Amino acid sequence: GRGAGGRRMERPPEPRTLPRTPTAAMQIRHMEENDPPVRLIAIGPVYRRDNLDLTHTPMFHQCEGLVVGSHITLADLKGTLISMARALFGESQDVRFRPSFFPYTEPSAEVDIRCIRCQGAGCAICKHTGWLEILGSGMVHPSVFEYVGYDPDQVTGFAFGMGLERVAILKWDVDDIRLFYENDVRFL
Repeated sequence: GRGAGGRRMERPPEPRTLPRTPTAAMQIRHMEENDPPVRLIAIGPVYRRDNLDLTHTPMFHQCEGLVVGSHITLADLKGTLISMARALFGESQDVRFRPSFFPYTEPSAEVDIRCIRCQGAGCAICKHTGWLEILGSGMVHPSVFEYVGYDPDQVTGFAFGMGLERVAILKWDVDDIRLFYENDVRFL
């Protein structure tokens, strides 16, 4: 376009990135429309600016869980996630929680399982640490409850999220995440 005096006006640059599109929006919408208690699993696509490689893709499917009610504790979060990890990867599976940061939970933790390939000895899959990260989690921050109209003095809760393809890679020993998107009938 042209500005005053006929000068050509420069357009602002187009954004070159897409904000993360997590399924957490489903959790917020549910809480805005429903009173506690809440027990919710939300599954959907997520888009990230990740480079395509054996374990990363710019689009994957996220599974998020949310539990809200009176007297929900960190022990409830840990018990739930340990039970889930053992149901997925075996009853004797070792599970650990590492402190982390997520904007809407406090405290927050990454959840790791003992490497299923090397049983903790160290290999290329676990980058020689003996552990594999499977999900992020934490106690819902009180400001989230205030935003959706819940009283943070009356309710507490926890949330977690994990990439479904990454869990499938570990559970069924898939070598390359790209196989999920190539439509090879032999693999599917």
